[in-house]
Amino acid sequence: MTGEGAARAEVDRPASGEPAFLLVLTHGAAGNPSSPDLLAVAEAALGLGGTIARVTQPYRVKGRRAPGPPDRQDAAWAEVIAALRAEAGAGLPLIQGGRSNGARVACRTARAVGARAVIALAFPLHPPGRPDKSRAAELAAAGTDVLVVNGDRDPFGVPESTGRTQVVVLAGESHPLSRRPGEAGRAVEAWLREVLAASGAAG
Repeated sequence: MTGEGAARAEVDRPASGEPAFLLVLTHGAAGNPSSPDLLAVAEAALGLGGTIARVTQPYRVKGRRAPGPPDRQDAAWAEVIAALRAEAGAGLPLIQGGRSNGARVACRTARAVGARAVIALAFPLHPPGRPDKSRAAELAAAGTDVLVVNGDRDPFGVPESTGRTQVVVLAGESHPLSRRPGEAGRAVEAWLREVLAASGAAG
């Protein structure tokens, strides 16, 4: 339960042994956490020994399509993360991410929740046709390692690699990243291996 209402989390744990990290993923503005790209990423991370939580945010549990004010969405997300960390074990490295609007939330809240890294799928760099309304500052605000996976045909634009932000561009993909979601999963898996090795959490 959050200040914005109940959230819902679908949690998968490693088949054996202790988890090496906690990965929390969430959906786009009007979506759900079962989109093909999120499922591919979850499967890849599970294979690396992570506990995976795919979260439906409170506004979607209520049936709404729009997330509402960012500050309220972010506050609810921080409460979700706190609850999941308490259940999974506070000592696990936290990696959080999402697709589209969920990627924005993960970037904006990374510092506040102490995320080790962020996975941003189909990060919406700007509204379609409005490159002057860049959201690049949200990527930079994460303050940690960020992997962006975008399609080269995404009408929301494609960020550039800079600083601690690495960008993987998938040919032929648009905003849904649904044509070959396994490619998104493989990109995340390779990056996660590096992040976990650097954190001493490789499984």
